[in-house]
Amino acid sequence: MKEHASVDAKYGFVLTTVLSPASVNDTKYLTYCTLYSRHTKHKLVIVYADKGYQGESNRTFLAMNNFKDGIMRKDEKNAKLTEYEIDRNKKISKVRYIVEQYFGLSHLHDCGQRARFTTIDKNHIDIWFRQVAFNIQRGFNIFKKQKKQAVAA
Repeated sequence: MKEHASVDAKYGFVLTTVLSPASVNDTKYLTYCTLYSRHTKHKLVIVYADKGYQGESNRTFLAMNNFKDGIMRKDEKNAKLTEYEIDRNKKISKVRYIVEQYFGLSHLHDCGQRARFTTIDKNHIDIWFRQVAFNIQRGFNIFKKQKKQAVAA
């Protein structure tokens, strides 16, 4: 199974997750992650995604919904990346590292690389609890950091 997550790029809170069978291509899940994460007060401006989500259908979806395209580009069979695309990928990766922290920490501490159950529904509940725990811990860390800054000032 694969987990597709929408993560706030400023603070790193997980907004939504979607599970899919491992055999399904990633490109189909960008729309779900984008639409399910729109429950915040702030309007989405740009959608960042890794190279697995590259595709004309996703770029069209972003354009139709007035989102800036933050999908990283990858080499095609018949075309290499241009210098502009390589620089663009580097700029995007400087923001996306916040998103990747969720996956890295869940793999490191919560065995996130392995499905604990045999059905998607049970695993979705498990991932939801992991997501809630991650957000609570992230919130405490942000609160402690802001408290230290207020005391220092």
